[in-house]
Amino acid sequence: MDAGLLIQYLIIAVAVLVSAWVVLKKQAPGTVRKLRGALALALLKPGRAAGLQALGRKIAPPATGGGGACGGCDSCGPTPPKQH
Repeated sequence: MDAGLLIQYLIIAVAVLVSAWVVLKKQAPGTVRKLRGALALALLKPGRAAGLQALGRKIAPPATGGGGACGGCDSCGPTPPKQH
């Protein structure tokens, strides 16, 4: 296989993976969060190389807020709309 053709295939593969990631983040953010968490946990296991653990900390999803004193169910928002 020609080197130029191989580079073209690699560029197309990267473009497809990036597009799939963007669509997945927009359409299924919960799934993306679970995947990032699972991958981060696998990389943060004790005994892994320091570089892999740093990568795991970097890709770990941000912690969700505890929601204050109530526990974080997000059901205590502003007053409900008035009934007409």
